[in-house]
Formats: sequence, structure tokens, C-alpha cells
Amino acid sequence: MHSIEEYNNLFTSYLDRRIVAREPKNLYEPILYILKIGGKRLRPVLTLLAAELFDTSFEKALDAALAVEVFHNFSLVHDDIMDAAPLRRGQDTVHEKWDVNTGILSGDAMLINAYQLFENYDGETFRDLAKLFTQTAIRVCEGQQYDVDFETRDDVILSEYLKMIEFKTAVLVGASLKMGGIVAGAPTACCDNIYDFGRDLGIAFQLQDDYLDAFGDPKSFGKQVGGDIIENKKTFLYLTAIDQLEPGMSQQLRHLFSIDPKDPTEKITTVKQLFIDSGAAQATQKQIERYTQHAFEKLEKIKVPDEKKQVLLDFGTSLINRKV
Repeated sequence: MHSIEEYNNLFTSYLDRRIVAREPKNLYEPILYILKIGGKRLRPVLTLLAAELFDTSFEKALDAALAVEVFHNFSLVHDDIMDAAPLRRGQDTVHEKWDVNTGILSGDAMLINAYQLFENYDGETFRDLAKLFTQTAIRVCEGQQYDVDFETRDDVILSEYLKMIEFKTAVLVGASLKMGGIVAGAPTACCDNIYDFGRDLGIAFQLQDDYLDAFGDPKSFGKQVGGDIIENKKTFLYLTAIDQLEPGMSQQLRHLFSIDPKDPTEKITTVKQLFIDSGAAQATQKQIERYTQHAFEKLEKIKVPDEKKQVLLDFGTSLINRKV
């Protein structure tokens, strides 16, 4: 087993060798651009790690890991178009650097390229990888649609929000790990448990992201604290506060999420206090702990030596305790 950093370096080196400039340049340059402007590479790293967890060299899982990373970035290219986002990882988004049509077409090519990478596996492995990938891809699309729908709905409930982040974010984390298990030929029960570990950890990760957006340290968070509040996003914090506040205060919070003041400082301060007073801040932290514990329980069921599981335990702990 390698460290997370070592897997990251090994994967990045493989990506640099496999993703190269080709013609027509206006199709492939945007793909090269989005794949090489950074990112944590967490999902492909998990694929490599899972393969070695089940006694198979990470090298056998490199194409599956690359498929995960290409698909993830495809979804970002199209999400950025839908959100009219100008920046991604501190750089111009693809549709800003080129144009919307280029972003759509290059994104489409990335999705097809991701599928092509599974052709490097034979028989049953190819079938199982393709089946999991198809299921995951449609869930991600469904999650994105739920997210879009929630922007104009005033009746979103907590269970719907949790379903949205599971589909949009968490299922790809679970699938990344399960692909490593599939490549390694791990038993079905082990593949299912490592998928559940990743899915639950992915939900906890997104809830932590919601919490840090409101209550993170501006010096370490890396972006403006209160961004979700400014954008009136109906996060777990917001939905819990709406449920827990008395009617007058709940109405005040709804009003604050219907306005866009030029200077949002006072709005952010008031909303954060409502999150605290309602118990939503504490409830979110408890929910993060709950999903993390569920993830670790799934990991405990996997029949591999404890020293191998430690890398994943440390990884999960670092994600949930992060400040950025």
C-alpha cells in the first residue's frame, strides 16, 4: 500500500502520459486544459487504493481511475455551463476560455472517452465496470437536476436534500472505490461494503463542505465564507433551521434567502446566527459524525488486514476534520 500522496503522484504521472494534445485541437485542447489545471484527484486515488487493498497492483486499476477522473471533469465542464460559472480551480472555465458550444462538445467527448477506457479490461471485469459506471453516471445527472430544481422550490425537505447530495456527489466516491475492488476481483460483499463506505463518506464530506461554507475560517477555507448564503442555497443548515425555528424567525430566514443585497455582510451575519440559535449548526455536525461512523462501520466489515484499512480510516478522518 502507498500513501494518498504517492497514489496521487502515480496517477497524475499516468494522466500526463495518456492525455495529450491531438487534432482537432478545438475539441481536445479544452479536455487537456480541464484535466491538467489541478484538482485533488481524490476519486482516482481511491480507485488505485482500493485495488491494492484487495491485493492487486494499482497499475491494473489505472485505466479505471482515469475513467473516473475524466467523467468527473466532464460533469464539471457541463455544470459550469449550466451555472454560468466564470472560474474553476481559480482558472477560467472551459466555456469562458473557449465558448459554450466548445464546452458542450468537449464535455461530450470526455464522457465517451471515459467509457472507452473500460475497453482495456476483459470479459466480466469490463461488464461489471461498465454497468457500475452507467448506474453512477445517471445518478449524477439526476442529482444535478434535483440541485437545479431546488433553486426555484420553496418546499424542499431534508430527505430530498440528502438524496440530492448522495446522487450528485457521494455515489461517484463510492463507485471510485468499488471500481478498484472490481478490477482486483474482490468478492461481491467486499465491493458492496467499500462502495457504501465511499458513499457515506461522500455525504459526510458534502455536509462538511456546507458547514465550512458558513462557519469555516476565511484564512484556511480558501474561498469566501458565506458563499452559499449569498447564493440563497438550500443546504442542510438552511433546511434544518427552517424546521426548527419558531414561525416568525423561520419567516425571517425565508425572507433573507429571497434577497440579494449589494453588501451581503449583514445578511451573512444574521443567517449564521439563526443557524446557531435554531440548533442547525450543531445538528449538521452531528449528521457529519453519523455518516462518518456509518462509513467506518462498513469498512470494518471488509475482510482484509486492519493495517491495510488504516489508510482509508486516516483518509476518512482527514476529510471530515479538514478546514478547507
